[in-house]
Amino acid sequence: MSDKKEKEAKPKKKGGGMMLKIGAAGALLAAGGGGAYGLFAAGIIGDGGHGEEKEDKNPKLIHKGEEDPYAPAPKEGEHGEEGGGGHEVDGEGGNAYRAAYFSFTEEFTSNLKNSDLLVQMSIACSTHRDYRVILWLQKHELAVRSAVLTSLGDTPGEEIQSAEGKTRLQKRLVATINKVLSDAEGFGGVDAVYFKTFIVQ
Repeated sequence: MSDKKEKEAKPKKKGGGMMLKIGAAGALLAAGGGGAYGLFAAGIIGDGGHGEEKEDKNPKLIHKGEEDPYAPAPKEGEHGEEGGGGHEVDGEGGNAYRAAYFSFTEEFTSNLKNSDLLVQMSIACSTHRDYRVILWLQKHELAVRSAVLTSLGDTPGEEIQSAEGKTRLQKRLVATINKVLSDAEGFGGVDAVYFKTFIVQ
């Protein structure tokens, strides 16, 4: 009978160890599956974007010679048509991206901070991005004008009397204009502001 008890005891011991091994293997598989799902959801493996990638809808940089999909079609007589002045030609050097310009229709006149001086100026701005930036400037010109006038009114009179001060003003105006566009459209895109006229009196 003692032999019989020993034989029965061994399978029970073996079966208990097997359950432990199966449980450990199951835990490893669950952990591995959770880790794999985490990598999948993060986009590290698989399509991660749950079937679709997010498209960047912000205006894109346009290389010289590249066609801008948002630019308006040329009017009759422009870009090589009869009576036009030829087509746009880019130089080989300089910036790799083409520049598009927008001129504000009216001048800006403002008093200056802590000063009896007035500034009167007309400005234009440029972008290396697609034509949507120009369309947004046209669309939001009233809001941009208001923000530019506020920025001018906050400019000390002595600052705009030096070249360095005018350069600082240009940078502030770029930031001002981009803030208006970002608030309205989610993206700025203006790279530079230029003075067409600048009178202090």
